[in-house]
Amino acid sequence: MNGMTSDHNASSQEEYLPHYLQKEDPFASKLSKEADIIAGFYLTVIGILSTLGNGYVIFMSSKRKKKLRPAEIMTVNLAVCDLGISVVGKPFSIISFFSHRWVFGWMGCRWYGWAGFFFGCGSLITMTAVSLDRYLKICHLSYGTWLKRHHAFICLAVIWGYATFWATVPFAGVGSYAPEPFGTSCTLDWWLAQASVSGQAFILSILFFCLLFPTAVIVFSYVKIILKVKSSTKEVAHYDTRIQNSNILEMKLTKVAMLICAGFLIAWIPYAVVSVWSAFGQPDSVPIQFSVVPTLLAKSAAMYNPIIYQVIDCKFSCCRSGGMKKRNSQKSRMYTISAHRDSTAMNETQLEV
Repeated sequence: MNGMTSDHNASSQEEYLPHYLQKEDPFASKLSKEADIIAGFYLTVIGILSTLGNGYVIFMSSKRKKKLRPAEIMTVNLAVCDLGISVVGKPFSIISFFSHRWVFGWMGCRWYGWAGFFFGCGSLITMTAVSLDRYLKICHLSYGTWLKRHHAFICLAVIWGYATFWATVPFAGVGSYAPEPFGTSCTLDWWLAQASVSGQAFILSILFFCLLFPTAVIVFSYVKIILKVKSSTKEVAHYDTRIQNSNILEMKLTKVAMLICAGFLIAWIPYAVVSVWSAFGQPDSVPIQFSVVPTLLAKSAAMYNPIIYQVIDCKFSCCRSGGMKKRNSQKSRMYTISAHRDSTAMNETQLEV
């Protein structure tokens, strides 16, 4: 009986044809012309805002590049990834939506799919590295003190190498890039999992190493940070002003990282769910009109990050200026160093970055 079941599954996999092989023209839009025009305008607005916002973050960071902290270097790398998605990828999909079909052929489809996966994976792994940096900086001070700028640049090399490897693996014959069901965009060929066991192994590897594992690290890091902050807030209140300012800066960087990660995951999780269902659910059971919405939402992720960064930075600047005024009004107060402050001095040395 088991043998008959396995034979039936094998035959069903052999008989399965993905959507792009069922039609003579896989690049013809399956949406109405009006829907394509709306999607084209939407991506145009997203692309412009993302390019301007991330370009501004990179430009402002370049003016103080020698003073960037490790976490800020990672934030700049995230802006580079988002800018890459906007500049390299979005023009292809915008032109195709307005043309009511994918106009760049199979080679352009594979390039677009590679670029989107490369920069998307780079963004997620960058956020994973940022979450680990925040975790070590706040929860393990003894490790956080030796995380210097050159460690950040080594981490960048690992991130780009990781993203390059996983984005290029499909070209080695174990995967592929293919048009989306609606025809005017391309992505990783999730439908390989419906066709063969090797396709299932490839898709599962991609899901684990490029989504589940990084997301688990991010969630673990920020849960530990939240618990640590709750337990140490009262302790920090007793430190002197210099330690409090250092703690405020660390919290500012942590808030930026947490919000960016949350925005990225919120934008990408619906797309990931639809992709997993396409790979392992009933063949072609995802309606075409439904599949386009998570795709457009995921493409908007690159726009959120510079907005989040600037809002938090503005709030931090206001708080910092308020703190300066308060200190100026109380500048007659003097700090004295005595024996009972030795432990505080040691804590200050640990908190300095």
